[in-house]
Amino acid sequence: MSVVEELGDALARDVIEAMEKLGDDRLFDKLAKVVGDGSPTLLEAFTTAYRVRIAEKRSRKWLEAALKAGRAAEPL
Repeated sequence: MSVVEELGDALARDVIEAMEKLGDDRLFDKLAKVVGDGSPTLLEAFTTAYRVRIAEKRSRKWLEAALKAGRAAEPL
């Protein structure tokens, strides 16, 4: 990973954790504005990492529910 990708991923992990702790689902948007004002390149890496991590989290949640139900549930 490049430095930009590493920084973007670190920010994504941190903002997801902060969103859960604070209960603020708009925190990503607020931080994205700050990041984008400083570096469009970092914004792209941050946004990509955030979306990938959120997609993985939702996918795991679905898979765990399907396994718990003992069958493959329909996607939400």
